Amino acid sequence: MNFHVVTLFPEMFGSYLGESILGRAIKEKKITVSFINPRNFVSGKYGGGPGMVMMAEPIIKAVEQITKKISKKKKSKVLIINFIPSSEKFTTKAAKNISKKYTDVVMICGRYEGIDARVDKILKTKKFSIGDYVLTGGEIPAMALIDSISRQVEGVLGNFDSREEERTSSSEVYTRPEILIHNKKKHRVPKVLLSGHQKKIEEWKLTNKSK
Repeated sequence: MNFHVVTLFPEMFGSYLGESILGRAIKEKKITVSFINPRNFVSGKYGGGPGMVMMAEPIIKAVEQITKKISKKKKSKVLIINFIPSSEKFTTKAAKNISKKYTDVVMICGRYEGIDARVDKILKTKKFSIGDYVLTGGEIPAMALIDSISRQVEGVLGNFDSREEERTSSSEVYTRPEILIHNKKKHRVPKVLLSGHQKKIEEWKLTNKSK
């Protein structure tokens, strides 16, 4: 899986992508992440201020440069994503579908008041939201999608079948010690989780299943 990020601030991704599972996946070439700055396609200042909207042309040129390179590869299939708070919510189901259907994902990270809407029409983008709130830019949503989609790529996780989303998951999780003492009060792990009775444990998890 290849991720291509159109962003004014590529340096924001360094620490996140350089650590843990994603860092290892990049090192082992299970995934690739590249960046392109739309500033490279405009002369003069390309930045904000109150009410500033990002120009369409530099973004379109940046994406077209990416897709031109991708088209030289055999059996490539590209998805172009833009992040809009009011759009369809991104889910694990979407992550699975993307990982199966596409070889390359291009993500456009908006800034300021947003991106000229003609970008979506011209590039035929898929619009996603990661929640009903507004962020300073699209970089955090892009990191979230890279993380979520990468988990669906075989070889990225140590044990592909042990993905949390493939098992009965609960909003409550516990580890050692069995009894945690805080301010002289004992907080215990639920007894059913210590019983070794798998059916009862699964029933408990279903009762407390994450939304």
